[in-house]
Amino acid sequence: MRIGEGVEWALHCCTILAALPPDRSLSAAKLAEFHEVPPTYLAKHLQAMSRAGIVEAVAGAKGGYRLARAATDITMLDVVQAVDGDDPAFRCTEIRQCGPARVARREYVRPCGIAVAMAAAEASWKAELRSRSIADLLNALPRDVSPKAAVKAVTWLQKSIR
Repeated sequence: MRIGEGVEWALHCCTILAALPPDRSLSAAKLAEFHEVPPTYLAKHLQAMSRAGIVEAVAGAKGGYRLARAATDITMLDVVQAVDGDDPAFRCTEIRQCGPARVARREYVRPCGIAVAMAAAEASWKAELRSRSIADLLNALPRDVSPKAAVKAVTWLQKSIR
């Protein structure tokens, strides 16, 4: 399984938006500029998050994006599923029912052990992402970001927010 780079972009954008005052927004172009990512692709991910109720677009001169609900109520899993979808990472095609060892379908009374293990692994990583909110990511910034980078980010944001 591979989580797309759009998920990384989206999580970083949500973390920045969580840092904004509630009545302010940041344009898609500014979010793309901050991360040096292609604006067109980022806009696609922002639209997906908007459809999922994670961010909302604000129209007008002070337009842009802001979180649609409290950062404590948006999980990392919400963002992953908004951007990458909710399809299972593993799809069992029951190949054990093929080839020279196959038997009648009614003989396969237990689920495939591989499918069971993969489903358990997926449930574990989803539970982990469900347990972490955008607020958790925001609160970790002082620990995770260089103080010099933080000062530069705050200065840039003060000039860029709407």
